[in-house]
Amino acid sequence: MARSTGQRLLGFDRRLGVRFVAGADEAGRGSLAGPLVVAGVLLDYGELRGARVRPLASLNDSKQVAPDERERLFEAVAASAAAISVRVVPAGEIDRSGLHRSNLAGLRAVLADLHPPAEACLVDGFRLGPSAPPHQALVDGDTRSAAIAAASIVAKVVRDRVMRRLDSLYPRYGFVSHVGYITPAHTEAVRALGPTELHRRSFQARCYADEAA
Repeated sequence: MARSTGQRLLGFDRRLGVRFVAGADEAGRGSLAGPLVVAGVLLDYGELRGARVRPLASLNDSKQVAPDERERLFEAVAASAAAISVRVVPAGEIDRSGLHRSNLAGLRAVLADLHPPAEACLVDGFRLGPSAPPHQALVDGDTRSAAIAAASIVAKVVRDRVMRRLDSLYPRYGFVSHVGYITPAHTEAVRALGPTELHRRSFQARCYADEAA
């Protein structure tokens, strides 16, 4: 019988040969509006078995999971993780510090937040520098490691929930549907109404061109 995605990802982490494995990932890097959300998840492989691990059978990179399943997996991760940390970086901070620097700072912070300290820290693709906890940067880590995939689920679900709530404050921008990413409808709304305080003004977006003209 073929292994589930969750079994494969959990197997990768278990082969590291340590008890506590942390993963970190973010959601919203490419979004025009809204925050960057960074999450860290600590899995305790000394306790992760039986009823605690079965709900993670379909665990995968959040981009590979349908919205309803992401919500279910979010609850499963919350129930099975030893610790979770989330940092929400607003658009203004991204504009002041830059997207890449904001992302690295968030990844460092969530890994440092997790207790007990992980024996292995895994990050999806980024080296975080010497001020971060010792870590390994994994290319496509959210499709390889259960801890990183769990962090990707948490970051994505938290960010989508934030954007859906912000839709009630800015109902004419369609945040409930595109959650801040660039779509034809979002572009048209910004051109017609102008950007909000949620929009990242440091991004070189065509929909800002009319305002600058």
